[in-house]
Amino acid sequence: MTAVTVTKAPSRNWPLIGSFAAVYIIWGSTYLAIRYAVDSLPPFLMAGVRFVIAGAILYSFMASRGTAAPKRIHWRSTLIIGALLLLAGNGGVVWAEQRVPSGIASLMVAIVPLWIVLIDWLRPGGSRPSLPVTVGVLIGLVGIGLLVLGSDESSQPVDLAGVFSILIATICWASGTFYARSAPLSSSSLQTTAMEMLCGGGLLLLVGTVSGEWGRLDLTKVTLPSVVALIYLIVFGALVAYTGYTYLINHATPARAATYAYVNPVVAVFLGWLFRGEPLTIKTLIAAAIIVGSVVIITTYNSKRSTKTETVVVQAGEA
Repeated sequence: MTAVTVTKAPSRNWPLIGSFAAVYIIWGSTYLAIRYAVDSLPPFLMAGVRFVIAGAILYSFMASRGTAAPKRIHWRSTLIIGALLLLAGNGGVVWAEQRVPSGIASLMVAIVPLWIVLIDWLRPGGSRPSLPVTVGVLIGLVGIGLLVLGSDESSQPVDLAGVFSILIATICWASGTFYARSAPLSSSSLQTTAMEMLCGGGLLLLVGTVSGEWGRLDLTKVTLPSVVALIYLIVFGALVAYTGYTYLINHATPARAATYAYVNPVVAVFLGWLFRGEPLTIKTLIAAAIIVGSVVIITTYNSKRSTKTETVVVQAGEA
């Protein structure tokens, strides 16, 4: 009798594949969803409601699983991070998307790693970037300059107020990400994210209230696409995709997990063109290639970014 050896085919890691798909596609689509949401919803109130609801759901979920309650110092840290990442960062982008196409916004947000490198270099006792990273930074600046200042016969000038708002937002995102490297945070990354959402969302609601957005909110004029977009941002953009990214950073190398930083803008530009008819000009395509190339170089060679930073910087990579 002859023994027969059966070789079992290797199973696909579906959770890993699904997590990559969520981070690539969902986070790439949040820029388009924001554009639909602000068509009829005030920007700061919309963003505030999004993050408060998502944060409350995620925080309650973690508490139900027995996660230890955070300390007061953890709340202080996440309040600062929430102010930089969500109030100034996400809030600046949401406001700007009233004036700037979603694809352009996504390309500008992609340069956050560039600011992180510069902040790390210019701070007292900072680390000078390597030659490849320096080249990546210079390439990224060229790409942004082409995107904002360049022109061709088929494109309209980019709104300068919107551009300035996104630039400030990206600098604040980078500052918040850099601060998070050494900030005392909860040992649970999902709990930390929930706390950031609660703090940042509360600040967004406060700014929306102070700026008079409640008085400008007319529920009879809120469109169905705006409501659907807000629900999508809460459920998929803030909950599903971040859970997927948390899985990635625990089951994939940091370099592979960080690939969302240069895939998201490509997805966002394509979706903006497909669903909103945003101009897809030669200038935009060249600028996109330059910016994405610079991000690839920076994220590949800037090996000093820690896993903890990767966990927090993701909030800067999605809108």
